[in-house]
Amino acid sequence: MTHLRDTATLYDHDRRGEPVAVNHLTVVPIRHGRRTVGAYVMTPQGIRFQPATDVTRIVVTALTTAALTAITIAVAIAARRPSAIRAVTMGPGGWVSLKGMPTPPMRSAAVPSRPWWARALRAHRLVAER
Repeated sequence: MTHLRDTATLYDHDRRGEPVAVNHLTVVPIRHGRRTVGAYVMTPQGIRFQPATDVTRIVVTALTTAALTAITIAVAIAARRPSAIRAVTMGPGGWVSLKGMPTPPMRSAAVPSRPWWARALRAHRLVAER
């Protein structure tokens, strides 16, 4: 029976450490594999579980989040295409004013078909007539 108990504890990942007693306080550390996940703190008032803070996991998560955010912003900036008309202002009565602006450049014919939202809204491109 002792042999079976020893083998069971040999392969068990959740292990209790050696209790440490100081005055009226006893601390029993709890480990999962090689990582300490917390400790049971026993006082005359009762028993409570105190979880351990895994600083390495917090730092790795923060760095991963920052890297993914930077990559997402870089891709969004790289994929952005300048508009055909730079500045558009509203004139009196709600008229669109392009005063002092050169004729906008024509987009090439190699532009793919209209996006689904333009077809759904029956929207058309703003094309300057010559």
